[in-house]
Amino acid sequence: MTLDPIAAAWERLDQAVARSRPTSIVDLFAAEPDRLTRLTVDAAGLTLDLSKQSWSRDGLDAVLALARAAGVETARDKLFAGAVVNRSEGRAVLHPALRAPDGAAFFADGVPVSAEIEAGRGRMKALADGIRAGDIRGATGQPFKAILHIGIGGSDLGPRLVWEALKPLAPTLDLRFAANVDGAEIVQALTGLDPETTLVIAVSKTFTTLETLANAEVARDWLRASLGEAGARRHFAAVSAAPDKAVAFGVDADRVFAFWDWVGGRFSIWSAVGLSCAIALGYDRFQRFLDGAAAMDRHFVEAPLEANAPVLLAGAHLYNRNGLGRGARAVVPYAQRLRLLPAFLQQLEMESNGKRTRTDGAPVTHATATVVFGDAGTNGQHAFFQLLHQGADVIPVDLVGFARTDEGPADMHVKLTANLLAQAEALMIGRSEADVRAELAGKGLSPAEIDILAPQRTFPGDRPTSLILGDILSPENLGALLALYEHKTFVEGVIWGINSFDQWGVELGKTLAVRLLGELDGGPRSVHDPSTTALVARLAASTGP
Repeated sequence: MTLDPIAAAWERLDQAVARSRPTSIVDLFAAEPDRLTRLTVDAAGLTLDLSKQSWSRDGLDAVLALARAAGVETARDKLFAGAVVNRSEGRAVLHPALRAPDGAAFFADGVPVSAEIEAGRGRMKALADGIRAGDIRGATGQPFKAILHIGIGGSDLGPRLVWEALKPLAPTLDLRFAANVDGAEIVQALTGLDPETTLVIAVSKTFTTLETLANAEVARDWLRASLGEAGARRHFAAVSAAPDKAVAFGVDADRVFAFWDWVGGRFSIWSAVGLSCAIALGYDRFQRFLDGAAAMDRHFVEAPLEANAPVLLAGAHLYNRNGLGRGARAVVPYAQRLRLLPAFLQQLEMESNGKRTRTDGAPVTHATATVVFGDAGTNGQHAFFQLLHQGADVIPVDLVGFARTDEGPADMHVKLTANLLAQAEALMIGRSEADVRAELAGKGLSPAEIDILAPQRTFPGDRPTSLILGDILSPENLGALLALYEHKTFVEGVIWGINSFDQWGVELGKTLAVRLLGELDGGPRSVHDPSTTALVARLAASTGP
């Protein structure tokens, strides 16, 4: 029986994995003299070193053949052309249009959108420049000194990451965030702020999100208590794809910033969702962030697959996930300012590709998204790196670093970089039991003691890493980095045959939460499983009216 092209490509990958599995990464360097050159790619100011991955030349070729058979190039072109690629919701997916330079000509399902995007950016810039210059002030004539950004999920993680990564050492505006419906977060965010000098920005695509509206109501009441209804309205702005609902909530129409249904939440930082960052950082720095992402977009569109950074990064991850059955991946940025990157990627990748059904409704035939976790280096070295080096499971690692820094003593950054390089090397080469035994014998340990200690101190090595290196953590490099991972996630989704742009899996819990909220507030009880019924009774008794 003749296999269809995609099935044949998957079989080719399985065969390549079987042939190369006995060969260590170290031995692959010896067998492939051009390995470093082939697997090092420069893109939009970033360098990717994928030579420490587990794939052989044969494996790489099989991954690229799979990408072509799955139609990655065609799918990419459809995305940038504004075709309906989010088929389950009937939408185009056009986050690249949000960061395209002025004069671009993007269409969403045949409708031109670039002029509207530019107009929106103009409104953002006007507000950001006006607040920073002191021309736009609060109800009592005081300049704004703080911004409270309220959102959750994609309306929170992106802005938080960008602010943490790029904020000045002495910012002129204090930017705070509230996302969780746990009231502790909004209380902490408001503590120490002055209503007369605070601007609240509520961000919700639908403006129906429970957590965001709950926090927005607390913030609005806080403003009203000091400024009255009319004054509070001058201290409130909103970002939504449903501007009418924001106005109905009580936000003045001229303070509502729209984005569009073809912008997914986890891809929305490039839109007005980033308004708080544009104000607090200054619009020029926010524009540079957009420019870096646009540069990665151009690379993704123009580079051949064998030299295409998002495609190769996706291929490395797919080789580990599907070829070698590795279901988790660590992400470790060697930059304290990027400590939120793993959390951002958890949503980007696990919400996008955590799917078990293909776009045609059939079950997936291969494993999809990996579990993503991580922390900033070197902190992670004193936590989960023990598992990475000597655990029973092989967990690939993405390492992100920068050649230089403009903060802190230069010698500290050298120490940081040395740790970055050392971890990548140690994960690959490990340490043999023979070396450990020789060392222990040299220290005078008895053979019996060596027999006990040597296996415990042996590092198996052959643990793959992807290293992403930039010159400095600039707005441009941050934009390129996030766009790199966006496109990587898209490529994986195309190869797996899933829709990376819906998230039906988050809906059921939301629906049940609304029902349970009424029950906990003393309303009529619904039928639940025995455990939930008992828990409702227990909690209603302690928290109800």
